[in-house]
Amino acid sequence: MEHGDDANWLDRPGNVRRLYLGLWVIGALLVVADLVVHRHAEVGFDGWFAFYGAYGFFACVALVLAAKRLRRAVMRPEDYYDR
Repeated sequence: MEHGDDANWLDRPGNVRRLYLGLWVIGALLVVADLVVHRHAEVGFDGWFAFYGAYGFFACVALVLAAKRLRRAVMRPEDYYDR
């Protein structure tokens, strides 16, 4: 790829791989930090190890699954506005 190309930086597989690995490293560091950081839990279960990471992960999965179901409910035919 030449320097003059208007390609996005995410079009290069090497950059995508670095970004992906960087996110894994940051996530792993945050889980390790959870071992040493003292949190003041409001209720019992939010003091569990890696609770907020697991909660965020499952919340994102639930949002994606809800969006897939919602897409089926509101999707219109391709020629909907041409009628």
